[in-house]
Amino acid sequence: MTNHRGILRAHLMPPMQEFVQANQDWLTVFQLPSYAPDLNPQEGIWSLVKRTIGNLAAADLDQLAVAVRRGLKKIQYRPHLIDGCLTTTGLIMDG
Repeated sequence: MTNHRGILRAHLMPPMQEFVQANQDWLTVFQLPSYAPDLNPQEGIWSLVKRTIGNLAAADLDQLAVAVRRGLKKIQYRPHLIDGCLTTTGLIMDG
């Protein structure tokens, strides 16, 4: 994956800055807007999971957790869905 990275407050901490500086030969850090769901492939994954549990009337938190895990597991075995979530961000996977 190209090295598109958001800057969180944790990324501003000295240990993270030191890590970035020590790895400049392979790591490129880009500061993204603080709220940019369109640049976050994870948002697409959660959207897919929410579709699978949209009509669920969970009796308790455990039942909801099981449904979410099941939804994530189904996505795991459908790499084209994951690729689609990455594609919508405009980010690319390198070879």
